[in-house]
Amino acid sequence: MTIDATNVKPTVAPTVPGNSDASRDVASYLHPYTNLVTHEKTGPHIITGGHGIYVTDDYGRDLIEGMAGLWCTSLGFDEKRLVDAATKQLNTLPYYHTFASKSTNPAIDLAEKLLEIVPVPMSKVFFANSGSEATDSAVKMVWYYHNAIGQPEKKKIISRKKGYHGVTVASASMTGLPGNHKLFDLPIDRILHTETPHYWREAQPGEEEEDFATRLAEQLEDLIQAEGPETVGAFIAEPIMGAGGVLVPPRTYFEKIQEVLKRYDVLFIADEVICGFGRTGRMFATETFRLKPDMITIAKQLSSAYQPISALFINDKIYQAVKKGSDEIGVFGHGFTYSGHPVAAAVALETIKVYEDDGIIDHVRDVMSPFQKRLKALNKFEHIGETRGRGLIGAFELVADKCAKTPFEPYGAAGKAVAAICLEHGVILRALGDTVAFCPPLIITEEQIHDMFDKVEAALTEWHSSL
Repeated sequence: MTIDATNVKPTVAPTVPGNSDASRDVASYLHPYTNLVTHEKTGPHIITGGHGIYVTDDYGRDLIEGMAGLWCTSLGFDEKRLVDAATKQLNTLPYYHTFASKSTNPAIDLAEKLLEIVPVPMSKVFFANSGSEATDSAVKMVWYYHNAIGQPEKKKIISRKKGYHGVTVASASMTGLPGNHKLFDLPIDRILHTETPHYWREAQPGEEEEDFATRLAEQLEDLIQAEGPETVGAFIAEPIMGAGGVLVPPRTYFEKIQEVLKRYDVLFIADEVICGFGRTGRMFATETFRLKPDMITIAKQLSSAYQPISALFINDKIYQAVKKGSDEIGVFGHGFTYSGHPVAAAVALETIKVYEDDGIIDHVRDVMSPFQKRLKALNKFEHIGETRGRGLIGAFELVADKCAKTPFEPYGAAGKAVAAICLEHGVILRALGDTVAFCPPLIITEEQIHDMFDKVEAALTEWHSSL
């Protein structure tokens, strides 16, 4: 079935000439992840305020933010404790760096707290400003580590097709999405990709879920052997793949993958940028899926997105090698002007305190069952091929033919159309191709979950009737 992409309603009125906010935006701002030709025609969708799980746009509409911004605003849009933490720190020490052994109390306190709550043994925390910087730093750490221990050939990093790890040169190379590679001359060398763990889409006819996981582990092992185990330094994976379509790993997948990594002495990096801090019903998805990584990257819900901050955990094996290397050459030559920024660190520390004081993880466990039940109920629609999720993250995939799993043409038009109609019904969701994703703030109530899904079902009914 073909979708008429030209028939998709714009989310906002066409840009008007003059000095409107919309026209000034089009004239001055280069938007990320945006079709720039379309943007010049439709203009921006301007958000002017927020409260709880809602944001307000310049039309005065209160909209359910069903994606928590970009998978990140876990505590909603008006958590006063975070605002107060930022204000207090701005009035105390608005900035200082952490180069050359300098430090600040918020950075120290946050690093100590993170090491206290991380579910696997870790030695140190390195701070950055975004998930992309954290995963990029992990790449450099892999290379530095293997040089320091005398294995200079063991540098290749294996990611997965449809994985998402950021947009810097190195992190975008690990990202396994064509749109992040085309015209950017990516991926760079030493970055490889193995298969996507999407059972519904990728399993062979009659293949059981655990057999599918076994096959993927065997494919990873074949790749390592083909490249030469002495050249493969690390494997990176999101516990649940986010921007690639909210792909939940099949049963026994990580158990089998980790056996392969251990066999060939390959470091394991868990990218918890989306999943960390309660999204799966535990503080870290590393707990949910029983992972044993050597490094963990975190961002987004670390500060409920109130300040830009991310972090990279490294275990003691890596730290000892990095320490030795820094002594030999005189410096660990990596870091950012804003690494451990005191305001961002203070807000992140307060965010973790809110999680603990308000019982946010327990709340997620209470509401994730009705969330997943309502998500699964969307399978009743003729053109929803699969629903999938865990905790308070989920998605549905649109198909032209449910039995044959045939996609719509052109790819992405159906997802864009459904997301636009959901917006008209009062819910912001994100189209990832023809998969439409949910990732609401963790504070969402059961009543609000039902309201959100009622609106989405009304939107899907409208869309189906238009086909």
